Amino acid sequence: MTALPATMSERGSDYAALVRQIRDARLLQRSRGRYAVRFAATLTVNALAWWMVVSLQASWAVLVAAVVLGIVSTHWGFFGHDAGHQQIAATRAGNRLAGLLAGNLLTGLSVGWWADKHNRHHANPNRVDHDPDIGEGLFAFTTAGAASRSGWLARAFTRNQARLFFPLLTFEGLNLHRASVTWLLKNPGAKMRRTEAALLCVHAVAYLVAVGWLLPPLHAVCFIAVHQAVFGLYMGCSFAPNHKGMLIVGAHDKLDYLRRQVLTSRNVRGGWLIEQAFGGLNFQIEHHLFPSMPRANLRRARTLVREHCARHGIQYTETGLVASYALALGYLHNLGAPLRAAHAATQGA
Repeated sequence: MTALPATMSERGSDYAALVRQIRDARLLQRSRGRYAVRFAATLTVNALAWWMVVSLQASWAVLVAAVVLGIVSTHWGFFGHDAGHQQIAATRAGNRLAGLLAGNLLTGLSVGWWADKHNRHHANPNRVDHDPDIGEGLFAFTTAGAASRSGWLARAFTRNQARLFFPLLTFEGLNLHRASVTWLLKNPGAKMRRTEAALLCVHAVAYLVAVGWLLPPLHAVCFIAVHQAVFGLYMGCSFAPNHKGMLIVGAHDKLDYLRRQVLTSRNVRGGWLIEQAFGGLNFQIEHHLFPSMPRANLRRARTLVREHCARHGIQYTETGLVASYALALGYLHNLGAPLRAAHAATQGA
């Protein structure tokens, strides 16, 4: 884990200079044509997957279509993510519409819930008591969080959370659906709440009716299980390498915007395939510095950001795909070390 720099004074001019370079390179301009092509391609694969369902039906080969739909659902999630960051359309209304279509209707996730949670994460990545992604939950992401676990089951889980991480991601899709519904129920004043709820209902009813009508009961249950497991695993794997094992910022520590975003984020190296598979989120540093930058421009921004960080002595972390997961899992494993030691001592007594 990266250590805090010796000086944490506000140095906004460092970021301002980088912004000027990015603007001069025209990297903040919308790429509506590219998004249109990407949307059409994703919609085509989505349609082909459902054609497979219709064609195969009683054959267990229909589970291949479930895998494809799990991948497609994640890419719809990427669209909702980009729309929420105002990357797609020129207006907020246009991005809101894109988010509702990709998120609520096609993925079954509330864009309002996502925006509320994700914007808090972007404002304070890896900051204790501020970033919801490292707050209380099933996994412990901070030393204090691990130490506070009580009860034999919670402590046993945290002791072994690294080895349980990927298996439990298969349930993340269901958890995201649950969180979306819960957030809408608990926030009656949320903007466009009724529209969001209606679209979630349309998604759920259309999905369940189509699966139940087209497939035999056992096939239908297995289809839904595989679809949601692939969706959860893929979505979780897309976000897992980004911040786990990077700098944890104390609740009262002060870092300027540039260092706060760079030191808490990790990029994943790779070519075109990695970029497509991660929806551009492999360029996590650039995305955090410029959330509204279209994903197609992140690769070009990477060169400018790396050079800028080098000039200012800011650690820029970038690893390969396997190494990024190893670092994330190693961090989770180390957090459970005190509990494993305490358990071993109890067993030996």
